[in-house]
Amino acid sequence: MASRVVGAAVRAVKSTKRPLIPRKAALSLTPAAVTRIKSLLKDEPDVIALRVGVRTRGCNGLTYTLDYVKEKGKFDEVVEQDGVTVLIDKKAQLSLLGTEMDFHETKLATEFIFNNPNIKGTCGCGESFNL
Repeated sequence: MASRVVGAAVRAVKSTKRPLIPRKAALSLTPAAVTRIKSLLKDEPDVIALRVGVRTRGCNGLTYTLDYVKEKGKFDEVVEQDGVTVLIDKKAQLSLLGTEMDFHETKLATEFIFNNPNIKGTCGCGESFNL
């Protein structure tokens, strides 16, 4: 005969002492990135947002992808900031947590820069990374 050693109960408690903490966006945009995304999207009337993703490529494993999006995917994470909408692909959500998206323009390059705290290593050219 089995004896009951420990019992457990579940109670729903409504607490007014702890305020809800707003959730931080998975991706934050710098003012330069917001300006560049606005300029890219104004020329594309059917496009609602940019989608950020990652894919296997390069000498170190993963690289970022940016695509124009006409409709939101079922599991896309939506980031809205300063009038700009960026969608994060479902496969990239965990690898982009806490990332800052910036934009730099020099004489030699015009590119988005991702300052990602989750990266463990990058290749020498800076095109790919690993987690």
